[in-house]
Amino acid sequence: MMLDWEAYRREVLAGVGEIAHLSPDTVRGYAALGAAGQKADLLGAKVRELIALAVAVTVRCDGCIAVHVNAAIRHGATREEIAEALGVATAINAGAALVFSTRVMDAYSANEKTTT
Repeated sequence: MMLDWEAYRREVLAGVGEIAHLSPDTVRGYAALGAAGQKADLLGAKVRELIALAVAVTVRCDGCIAVHVNAAIRHGATREEIAEALGVATAINAGAALVFSTRVMDAYSANEKTTT
C-alpha cells in the first residue's frame, strides 16, 4: 500500500514542532539555512523545490519528499518537471556510484600490493 503522504507530512511537521519545543536553537538554525538560500532568490522557489526533491531522493528522506513535493506543487512545479529533476538525481546517483567504484579498484590495488 502506498504511503498517505499528506498524513505523513503532517506527522513530520508535528515531530519537527516537538523538536522545536525541546531544542528551539536547532530548529531556528535549520530554518536559517533555508532562509539564507531564499534571500537572493536567483533560482526561484520552484527550482529550489525541484532541487530539494532531487536531494531528498539522493539522501532517501521520506519526510523531505513529503514536505517538498507539497511545496513544489504550490510553487507551480508540474509532474513532468518533477520527473525531470528526479531523472537528474538518478543520473547523479548512478554517476556517483561509478566514480566511487574507482575507489574500490584503488583499494584492491593497494591491498594486492601488500598481500602478495
